[in-house]
Amino acid sequence: MHTQLLGIDWGTSNRRAYLVGRDGKCLARHADDQGMLAVGGDFAGSLAALRASMGVGAAIPVVMSGMVGSASGWQEVPYLDTGVPLTALPAHLAPVAGHPGCFIVPGYCTRDGAVDVMRGEETQLLGAAGRGLSDGWVVLPGTHSKWVFLRGGRVDQLVTYMTGELFAMLAAGGTLAALMAGGPDDASAFAAGLQEARRARPLSNALFGVRARVVSKTMAAAQARSFVSGLLIGTEFVAAQGHADSAIDIIASPALSARYERAAEHYGMPARAHDPDEVYLAALAHFFERL
Repeated sequence: MHTQLLGIDWGTSNRRAYLVGRDGKCLARHADDQGMLAVGGDFAGSLAALRASMGVGAAIPVVMSGMVGSASGWQEVPYLDTGVPLTALPAHLAPVAGHPGCFIVPGYCTRDGAVDVMRGEETQLLGAAGRGLSDGWVVLPGTHSKWVFLRGGRVDQLVTYMTGELFAMLAAGGTLAALMAGGPDDASAFAAGLQEARRARPLSNALFGVRARVVSKTMAAAQARSFVSGLLIGTEFVAAQGHADSAIDIIASPALSARYERAAEHYGMPARAHDPDEVYLAALAHFFERL
């Protein structure tokens, strides 16, 4: 019987690893920028280097989630249908061919109306469900922000917004890049962006309005970055209103969670924040039953 497990949240750009005991206690952790794009396809070599840096022996099993299971990852793992409950994830772990003791957690795909997918967030949701969040809306902000409605421990609805990616692209190049290059976190500009999202204008029109506000001297250029952040996050909440108008649970880093909590307050949605490391560790405890 294995007494330890190495869990890895292996995303596109970043990677987080946790060595846990069967009691759920975290024995060691590691974070780096060796995501899917950085390893150049050498996932086995990258994992071996990670084990060495953490002092984790080759006999300790590994459970990986995230983009490591995508078509561009180590091994493509088919999506599960949302009818499969979160608690059944351990039974669906996919062994990595040629690497005994290494497993990948499958993601979910919903095909009810609009098609949507997730990889990685399902593991956090498993941990959240194990901590009592079996029903209601859970928001997982990030590069691709996920709004997930859990019903009886199953993924009942899934909606993804490219909020983080779009914000990064706007800041990196194009019409708004120079305006978004600097400026402190401005709470009033963020709130103004949230309010602008309420107008429900087409997003491309609302984004051009940021430039119009600055060149017309209606808004200071230093406020543009926070305004755009509020506008993009607000777009999620406007889309959610009408079907997610009750309390929401947010799983995100403290800084990002704080932004979504401010947005939730603005839109009259009670919000509870959860630490992503804690829910991930809670999920890892479930996988011991498969090992």
